Amino acid sequence: MRFGHCELPYGLFLAPMAGVTDRAFRQICALHGAEYTFSEMISAKAVHYNDKKTAELAAFEENEKPLSIQIFGHEADIMAESAAKLADNTYAHCTNTAIPCGIDINMGCPVHKVAGNGDGSALMKDPKTAGEIVRQVVDSQPLPVSVKIRSGWNEAGRNAVEIACIAEANGACAITVHGRTREQMYSGRADRSVIRDVKRAVSIPVIGNGDVFCASDALQMLEETECDGIMIGRGAYGNPWIFEEIRAALEGKSYTPPSYRERMATALDQLRRMIAYKGERIAIPEARKHMGWYVRGLRGSARVRGRINELCTYEEVKTLLEEEMEGGERGSD
Repeated sequence: MRFGHCELPYGLFLAPMAGVTDRAFRQICALHGAEYTFSEMISAKAVHYNDKKTAELAAFEENEKPLSIQIFGHEADIMAESAAKLADNTYAHCTNTAIPCGIDINMGCPVHKVAGNGDGSALMKDPKTAGEIVRQVVDSQPLPVSVKIRSGWNEAGRNAVEIACIAEANGACAITVHGRTREQMYSGRADRSVIRDVKRAVSIPVIGNGDVFCASDALQMLEETECDGIMIGRGAYGNPWIFEEIRAALEGKSYTPPSYRERMATALDQLRRMIAYKGERIAIPEARKHMGWYVRGLRGSARVRGRINELCTYEEVKTLLEEEMEGGERGSD
């Protein structure tokens, strides 16, 4: 599929996830088959006010592309101003020398601290503002603009098709659809029919998102929705190999899951990258959830997770995981 200016043979995307898809995790997933990644969501207002931490969230290098910066907010002028700054690295505290491949507008985040301020999925309740935001962001800078939405605010307000058509009319290059309403949060099952309906309503590429945890889920998504690409979110937690698994299925090839040793080695690789970007004091606490995801489902995983949560240095985590690697392959709990 074509996404913005990028040709993607498989159409496999890593979803933008706050507190998860930092530079280290994006790099690990790209090494294992993710063709396109997104920054953690960036507050347009924070860019407007020159917040230093936000600049760190938007940091990346040329070899990390293709990548889009995702922004959220509800004020079209501030969204446009921030998009322009992010598109050419003219915002305060920026350390980037590379230009992103696109700008993604978040109209899907369901968490209260975002939607409660009128941002994220709350924009689906205000189609006029949603359209104005897309238009101003498109007009403010030269990069392709994509939009990520949900099926609607609630069951009575399922308007993904309407919002997608508005986004396309205002210049969006692609739409990602998560098949849940904001009211559902992450409960229940994603409704793939809404992704299919959006695909049939617009002429721009549509990326399906929601409940893809293995290659079989991905193939079913493609068959049931006719979408152009697949975005993986929670399915990549501790499992960056999901992209390789899906690629193999699309090619009709067999897939061999990583060994216990490979999982632990990849976990340490990600931790080293996190420390390089954030320093040990910040990286270790943030990495605990990732390390827990890597050992999930393996024999003794509860014990290992408990120990990880008590460790404070890279050497301590390394020693623990190397001890686990010495055991070689372990069975499931």
